[in-house]
Amino acid sequence: MGAGHAHPLFLPGRSAVHRLPAEVKIVAAVLGAICVVATPREAFGVFAGHLAVLAVVWAVAGIRPGWILRRAVIELPFVVLAVLLPFTGPGPRIDVLGLALSEPGLLGAWNIVVKGTLGVLISLTLAATTPLRDLLSGMQRLHAPALVVTIATLMLRYADLIVAEAGRMHRARLSRGHDPRFLWQVGATARGVGALFIRAYERGERVHLAMLSRGFDGALLQDAEGAPSRRQWVAGLAPAGVAVLLAAAGWSVA
Repeated sequence: MGAGHAHPLFLPGRSAVHRLPAEVKIVAAVLGAICVVATPREAFGVFAGHLAVLAVVWAVAGIRPGWILRRAVIELPFVVLAVLLPFTGPGPRIDVLGLALSEPGLLGAWNIVVKGTLGVLISLTLAATTPLRDLLSGMQRLHAPALVVTIATLMLRYADLIVAEAGRMHRARLSRGHDPRFLWQVGATARGVGALFIRAYERGERVHLAMLSRGFDGALLQDAEGAPSRRQWVAGLAPAGVAVLLAAAGWSVA
């Protein structure tokens, strides 16, 4: 099922972060995200500490901040929602640049933006340093539900098939001199989407039959890699440990 495919967010490298077992990085990322969420929104300096921890990981892994920030724009819809809170939130209100803004709304907007941004950055860091196959194998070794891992594996692999099929259809349409781009050509685009759905469904049926003919019984094979060493666990969870201390410090100063 093409487990060797790399996802577009992965940055190949040989850093110490890249070499860590996937399950160690998954646990560290989850703990880091929990610490960010658990940090009180009033502890402004603590969030800067969380960002500093991520910056150290990026430096060790050789990830450029610009690469991360360009891909963090995925959270923009949530930022737009947060911008409305200072104007629609309840009182008391404070004056900011001549605007009467809700103080709870400002704190709520800050809470959404800073925690959402840090969560996205943590996810991107994990994706940039761990191949897709290793992520799925790490979930298996962490004893995630087998059905969830199987669904995720097939979904991600089949996404590649759909993208490739859409590319072939687009090139075929261009070769025939047809490239709908305008609003009055939306009918052609809709027909193309419908044709893609039918082709994807038929491809899915063929893939499933091929898997069954090769003895697929609903369970994915597990890699025979050994368990991470204690040293790898300590090194991988060190940033998460700092995040725990930062979150605790946030509650002490809040």
